[in-house]
Amino acid sequence: MAGTPAATDSATVPMLLPLDDDDAAAAGRGCWEDGAISLGLVGVQLAGAAYMVVVTPVLALGLDPLFLVAFGSLCTAVLTIPFAVKLERKKWPSELTSRLLFQFIVLALGGVTGFQALLLQGMKMTSPAIASAMPNLTPGFIFIISGCLGFERVDLKCPYTRAKILGTVVCLGGAIAMSVLQSPDAPPGHVMPRPAERAAAASWVAGCLFLLGAVLVLSGTIVMQAATMLHFPAPFTLCSVTSLIGAALTAAFQVATAGQFTPGTPQISLQIVLSLVFVGGVVSSACIMFQTWALEKKGPVMVSMFSPTQTVGTAIFSVLFLGRAMHLGSILGMVFLFSGLYAVLWAKKKEGQVLAAERKERDRTVNSDMEKPLLF
Repeated sequence: MAGTPAATDSATVPMLLPLDDDDAAAAGRGCWEDGAISLGLVGVQLAGAAYMVVVTPVLALGLDPLFLVAFGSLCTAVLTIPFAVKLERKKWPSELTSRLLFQFIVLALGGVTGFQALLLQGMKMTSPAIASAMPNLTPGFIFIISGCLGFERVDLKCPYTRAKILGTVVCLGGAIAMSVLQSPDAPPGHVMPRPAERAAAASWVAGCLFLLGAVLVLSGTIVMQAATMLHFPAPFTLCSVTSLIGAALTAAFQVATAGQFTPGTPQISLQIVLSLVFVGGVVSSACIMFQTWALEKKGPVMVSMFSPTQTVGTAIFSVLFLGRAMHLGSILGMVFLFSGLYAVLWAKKKEGQVLAAERKERDRTVNSDMEKPLLF
């Protein structure tokens, strides 16, 4: 067949035949697809960065984060339900079991209500750059949680396990550096009184703790989501259902704590707030669907490799549009975060290749043993 080494005897040097038109066309399509996926993933991260920067001043004007989470999740659910029905209807189970319903509720409570509320509250008290950097800790925390639960291979004699542990520690060091070395911004030429400075520092620390809690909740939710997907392989449906349940739970939580479902006391019109949240829901739905398609095409490692783009984009957008200053602590923290993240992802990829080779060798040995004739 064209494109493979020509058949030769042991004394002949193998020659490669040129690709035919079909093979060349397939290779070209593959290159275009890889380029489109890479550009799309960069666009997804930059869209998330832009949304965080846009939402930050609105939160500062009095918008309640719970209202933003509830209404935004409702928009995401409504926009993704048609795709779930069209593409995944045949994957739905014949009946809704109590176990699956429990998993839906826990995923909604953690991945929608808990994570987003903690993230937005932390972003309100710190900055968009730090809020977008903290989720880069997720691969490290997922490794810790999965290792404790026995889902992840932990072998201290394996260099890849040691690399994952080291990468997790470096990630945590970067997060601590960003939280401690970065200080709250003050207006140019303005010196805050000592009590106000202490209050701002306390608020900053509390915001970082909110963000850390959001990452922990997200990590646990992702591990449970992976377990749920084994029995319910319908990502669009899972996103729609959990977003809908999460919107209801968030609204109920706001009613229980504030006495009513309200956007808070924003100093801008409610129409502008709703329009902003709806646009965010549209962008979020498009990003989720594209990431799901890219995940199916290229796997989780490649998709995860683009997550730091959002951190860089948020930092740049914050400087350009919000007048935020980039301190040395933030830059050092980002370097540590990215270095640790890529160490974890590299180690996971290499470990996966080793495990696949071991399984292949084991299967080959078993098949070879089965083909041996029995001796009587």
